[in-house]
Amino acid sequence: MLGSLQPHRWNLRLSIQPPELPPAPVAAEGHWQPLPSRGALFAAIGAGLTMAITLALAAGALTLVLRSPHWPLIAAAGAVIGLLWGGWFGWRRQRLTFWRLDAQALGVRRGHLWQSESRVPVSRVQHLDLRRGPLERAAGLATLTVHTAGTRLNTVAIAGLDHADAERLRDRLARQLDHDDDAL
Repeated sequence: MLGSLQPHRWNLRLSIQPPELPPAPVAAEGHWQPLPSRGALFAAIGAGLTMAITLALAAGALTLVLRSPHWPLIAAAGAVIGLLWGGWFGWRRQRLTFWRLDAQALGVRRGHLWQSESRVPVSRVQHLDLRRGPLERAAGLATLTVHTAGTRLNTVAIAGLDHADAERLRDRLARQLDHDDDAL
């Protein structure tokens, strides 16, 4: 009886696989998409510096015209106020900018109280530019510029887009444009 027992070979395969990650959320086509929040810092810094320089020069010039001996202090106060106000304005403007792409057009919506909405029909697109400065590259952002036919408002630029979204928008617009050209 013992001789009839043959050693059993255990064939164990241990396969350790990392847990599957949920798929990245895909934006539904035609819905308004916000710009990534990491771009708000760049928008705040840019707008803040612009407003700081403008208010510092204006306050300094005004106090020099009024012959105030405290013009450097007033100019510095103007710069600080401009930095804070411009930074807040740039932050809010970026956070209140949305885009969407559907089969007919690219739409860009900006603002809260004074809203502006631009709609660029695909048939009007002439060419597309994708720009990335060193800070945008470091943050994974890009600026998509859509050049259109016509003379009034012939470009629409969306700054602070996620780089992958910008490439996807550029490629989809170019494909739709090529498809429309083939149909002619």
